[in-house]
Amino acid sequence: MATWKAPLREYRFILHELLGVEDVSALPGYEEATPEIFDAVLEQAGTFCEEVLLPLNRSGDEEGCRFENGQVLTPKGFKEAYAQFREAGWIGLAASPEWGGQGLPKLLHFLVEEMISSTNHAFGMYPGLANGAYEAIRTHAGEALKQEFLPKLVSGEWLGTMNLTEPQCGTDLGLIRTRAEPQAGGSYAITGTKIFISAGEHDLTENIIHLVLAKLPDAPPGIRGISLFVVPKVLIDPATGAKTRNGVACGSIEHKMGIHGSATCVMNFDGAKGWLVGEAHKGMRAMFTMMNAARLGVGIQGLGHAETAYQSARTYAGERLQGRALSGAKYPDRPADPLLVHPDVRRMLLTIRAQAEGGRALACWIGKEIDISLKHPDPDRRAAADDLVQLMTPIVKSYLTDTGFESAVLAQQVLGGHGYIREWGIEQIVRDCRITQIYEGTNGIQALDLVGRKLGTGMGRLLRRFFHPVSAYLTEAAKQPELAEFALPAAKTLGRLQQVTALLAQKGLADPEEAGAAASDYLRLFAHAALAYLWTRMAALALAGLDGEDGAFYRAKLATARFYMTRLLPQATAHALAIQAGAKPIMEMEEAAF
Repeated sequence: MATWKAPLREYRFILHELLGVEDVSALPGYEEATPEIFDAVLEQAGTFCEEVLLPLNRSGDEEGCRFENGQVLTPKGFKEAYAQFREAGWIGLAASPEWGGQGLPKLLHFLVEEMISSTNHAFGMYPGLANGAYEAIRTHAGEALKQEFLPKLVSGEWLGTMNLTEPQCGTDLGLIRTRAEPQAGGSYAITGTKIFISAGEHDLTENIIHLVLAKLPDAPPGIRGISLFVVPKVLIDPATGAKTRNGVACGSIEHKMGIHGSATCVMNFDGAKGWLVGEAHKGMRAMFTMMNAARLGVGIQGLGHAETAYQSARTYAGERLQGRALSGAKYPDRPADPLLVHPDVRRMLLTIRAQAEGGRALACWIGKEIDISLKHPDPDRRAAADDLVQLMTPIVKSYLTDTGFESAVLAQQVLGGHGYIREWGIEQIVRDCRITQIYEGTNGIQALDLVGRKLGTGMGRLLRRFFHPVSAYLTEAAKQPELAEFALPAAKTLGRLQQVTALLAQKGLADPEEAGAAASDYLRLFAHAALAYLWTRMAALALAGLDGEDGAFYRAKLATARFYMTRLLPQATAHALAIQAGAKPIMEMEEAAF
């Protein structure tokens, strides 16, 4: 089984030292979310994840979901674990107290999501989708729908889904065929088929609240004609409480590479009763509220897999005896040295560690900015935070899932043959993590979103929210001799990013394919610029803590920072060169030659 313990010391470093969690506690509405509450909640969540969710991870993978007589049965133990999860209030952790939630910060919720993903990604899909449904309804629905659905979603009595994809369309949602016919009394009859619907049917709750994209009879073509509807699995008469099954049913479940404990369903809507969320033909705006939250959550899933991959591989490398160190035996009293003495094993472990710790810093930075965007008393500060969140969302989703999968594969390599067999748990991480690069918009789509939408917003306004503060910090840090080894390469990477941004702005206006060809490299370069900045900040904190009681922690942090700067950050140069090569090497190949 995979090895995992809640990385609470890492969390405290990120929260209390790097980000200053007291800033979040000072926001209106978060006064009770003290730094001490952050620590206590994370400790409790870690215990739950280790003792309840982790033991179900392998068995849930092996058993998977079953589809019998139109019903989906989750793996053994999931129902009981969900009952405990719901009773403890984990679903409503960051939801508004107005609807029965605890009203705690999104930053705290991010770290709890990481622990859930680290220990049981498949289980986490069910409450994760309920959180997304909550956000869409809370933000866009009318008061009556909020009153009917939000308390049940927040309590976990009901769970939710989002229904976008259809057999003939995925990314291009303008091609959807699901129809919504107006009915007497203000409801709509929803008819159509949706595929790849996570948690579309299950036995964890009596009711499932589907958010469904569909088109009204008078809908204009393309995505401008999409509306969003809430369609419950079970209809409840408000007067009598009588329950009737709505016209929505699971047709089948997918047999897939990973996350076997999460039901991925084909959903058939046959005149199902639903209600419009928000305005007619404005469904994409409402759905993007859910999708953007989901994209950040998927990034956290990638981070969770990287953390478990690291802990499992580190444990194995410290125990597995294999060969002798190249410089001579390190443990002459043993028949062989542990794998950890070998440079290439260390390279792989440090790569995973540097990507995970840097990725966590990035995710939590954005989590803090979400809280500021929601709660800060200054509207200008709220707007600036929201701009940064918009800019960084595709980067968080793409970078953390790409490196999560890379980390899982590296961990598998550390374990060698044992990484390929089920017993040690790594092969499951590889399979489970792979979906994170695909769903909620493939990582190629994230790159196109960054280049095609985010760069031009407000004449570069979003970019300035990143470039200006990061440049100012690195300029000052470079003046400190002890930080120069970090600040100077970070500043050079930022400079490269700014140069290719200007290049893309110029070439992309003349030829959109130039921007499309550069998009994935540009996103990865942007991620490196962000991580180099954060690693410089973390190195400064590590240097300040070397002589304290926890010197070993800070020495390890400093060593990881140096590894990132010298062994991983140089990849940024390759990405910049690839962007400068332009679209021609990609586009000149004739279609027939493929």
